Amino acid sequence: MNPLRPRARPVRLVTALLNEGWRDIDELVHGSALPRRSVEELLAELGDDLEHRGDLVRLREGSAARAAELAGLPAEPPGDLLDRIRSHIEGVPAPLPALDHVQATPETVLRRARWLDEEYDLRQARLLFLGDHDLTSLAVRALRPDAGLTVVDVDDRVLEYLDDLSDSSIRTVHTDLRFGLPLAVAGSADVVFSDPPYTQAGMALFAARGVECLVRQRESRLLLAYGYSERHPTLGRQVQRELLSLGLTFEAIIPDFHRYTGAQAVGSAADLYVCQPTARASGKGARKGKAEQAIYTRGPRSVEANQAPRPLRDALAAIAAEGGRAVEQRDPDWTRPRAVSEGVAIAVDLTGDPGPWLLRVLLAVNADRVAALVPNAHPDLTNARAQAALIDLIEPKYRLRLLRSTPDNSHAVVVAEARPATEADSGVHAVWTRAHARLGNVWPRAGADIADLRLIDLPRHRIAGVRHQLDPR
Repeated sequence: MNPLRPRARPVRLVTALLNEGWRDIDELVHGSALPRRSVEELLAELGDDLEHRGDLVRLREGSAARAAELAGLPAEPPGDLLDRIRSHIEGVPAPLPALDHVQATPETVLRRARWLDEEYDLRQARLLFLGDHDLTSLAVRALRPDAGLTVVDVDDRVLEYLDDLSDSSIRTVHTDLRFGLPLAVAGSADVVFSDPPYTQAGMALFAARGVECLVRQRESRLLLAYGYSERHPTLGRQVQRELLSLGLTFEAIIPDFHRYTGAQAVGSAADLYVCQPTARASGKGARKGKAEQAIYTRGPRSVEANQAPRPLRDALAAIAAEGGRAVEQRDPDWTRPRAVSEGVAIAVDLTGDPGPWLLRVLLAVNADRVAALVPNAHPDLTNARAQAALIDLIEPKYRLRLLRSTPDNSHAVVVAEARPATEADSGVHAVWTRAHARLGNVWPRAGADIADLRLIDLPRHRIAGVRHQLDPR
């Protein structure tokens, strides 16, 4: 492996200079802006493809093709790529204000893809997107069909849309970064790109998770979009301090790189932060809990939001306790297994659920009874079709009762009663009750693309696909 990869621009500059004629080390350092030792490492890799004359060096005749292969060249974008990006954006699921979705312009998405391809060797660099409602991954896929791309997102709709448009050539993984990162993507990427919520807490959390995703090498990079109003420079300073506290250094800040439809409070623009992790970089300081759920500017988990009022939580506990059961109240975190004592019912406040939490909590918790408090307008409850889909998806594990407008007109309670496995569905029941296990360990037929993921890490449509494969009724 070339020690300079995945960064491509400086390698391309050096090889271009060597192909032009005799050069000394000083010229190569000056022309590429690489440290002298990095230039020396690159020359060592070129080895016999170089010829030497004293302190000068150049490519041997006939070696240009190998050097070009080593450095790679930026891909020429298809002539219709901008139109394709526009079409993709027109069909993307509607932005969710509760997740601070603001759509980047098609020109910005194309600019991102081309910049990534120019800066990094996407033939081999593993590129991970933390959130991708803007569909930048699709533009990169169009430029580099062989690039290794992963998208991690909380929005199941976006993940399904990406799967459909990419023919599943982009790996899609579900998580809510507020509760952690799937082990399968930790330490898996050379380059991480994210356009986080622009709150101080949101930027800090997404950056910390991005650091966790990176392979620990000097060439790994974390790329962040961030904008703040020139009227409030203190906000920019606070975010930059958060990034520095994570052990990141700013390799570059490219002003007004991103443009948006909306976001007028920050001038409908944001800068591109190119961050290099130092030896002290760590995302482990990202805390989990109620405070860290408040990372957005709007919605039930905005920085101003709180948990459900005490009377609602008491009413939830009373429903969970029906029949005289003891009740344990829990937070929404479904990412780690937690034992439940026999005969104890679990009550979970999911009033901040943007949509995907309910299903994952029901998959993650193994109890005789689970009662979840959700908004009455929760996506899984809004109509008969949505309710039937939820009931069918969780049926191998729980029987559901959907108590609408309970305990008040703005909320609902979903009550899940455990059902025993029958001989007919024992296979799916075994997987559904081990949602924290790697799928390859509990389902030998799991495909290679999901074998290292847990059931709770899959996008919702892929959970439904696993259900159908295990129990094709």
